[in-house]
Amino acid sequence: MKSVLGVVLAASVVMGAGAGTSAGAVGPEAGPEAGGEVGFEVGVEADLAHHGHVSLWDGRVGVWLVSENHGPSDLSQATVRLAFSEPMAGGQELPTACLWSSDRVVSCRTGELRAAGGVGELALDLRTAGLPDELTVEITTAWRDGAAADRNPANDRHRVLVLATGDPYVF
Repeated sequence: MKSVLGVVLAASVVMGAGAGTSAGAVGPEAGPEAGGEVGFEVGVEADLAHHGHVSLWDGRVGVWLVSENHGPSDLSQATVRLAFSEPMAGGQELPTACLWSSDRVVSCRTGELRAAGGVGELALDLRTAGLPDELTVEITTAWRDGAAADRNPANDRHRVLVLATGDPYVF
């Protein structure tokens, strides 16, 4: 079931990625034969940033994540990917905006993120398959609805080493 959900999410991300381009638009898909120019869409840029903290204790992982859009364009949707170095226990419920992509990866929709102020919040409380002393979490933007550019991608990509101390590791 988890693999089916992962395939569905991947398909929706791939299908949704082309939704921002239409006939006559300027973009890689809109060549001269479609009435467009070769290049990227003009004015479609969004600077996503993800910040928060991760904690690990007694085989549990807590993630608190805030996604922001610093603009200049609004986004109707984005997908953030959380990849864990250790497998998570099976059968766990996720918030409605999230799906299991594998036993180590959770993908979540951010919802609408308006330019210069749009904020999406996410909280996860997960069980690990074992009792690791540490794990690594990679937080990345997997998809930005129609946004061709992010001039500051460093603030939406993080790799956090988390020790099993219960302390919040900030990113």
